Amino acid sequence: MKTVTLASGEFAFTARLEEEKSPQSCNWLLELLPWTAEMRHVSWSGNACFAQLGDLAHSVPFENPIRIPSRGEIIVYPGNIPHLQMGGEFFLSWGPCSIAAQNGNLMGNHVLTITEGLDRVEAFGRAVHLGGVRELRVELA
Repeated sequence: MKTVTLASGEFAFTARLEEEKSPQSCNWLLELLPWTAEMRHVSWSGNACFAQLGDLAHSVPFENPIRIPSRGEIIVYPGNIPHLQMGGEFFLSWGPCSIAAQNGNLMGNHVLTITEGLDRVEAFGRAVHLGGVRELRVELA
């Protein structure tokens, strides 16, 4: 089982790669690492934050996509349905949410689940929500 670390200021998390659920998405993410993202609070989805992927993930197919991730689950929306959302998203749930856009509901591939630091994921989400954009570093552990 491969793991990644996610770090932002005083926040640090370890997450397992969900290779059985989303193998191609996980391979895509591994090729991207190490990666630094700007996390923003979502507009339409509830208690979550996301990084814009633009067209970085357009080649990623949907693999058992989900719409309602649990706290600490990270999904990738490839962004390849332009009438719904321009560009992909790296979407981190810190509370009740469902991935959505102004034009409708989205779905994404479950790529990571936070296994260490889950008790701090809500504090991270609130820091993004109240304080604005935060840099997040994602690396293979």
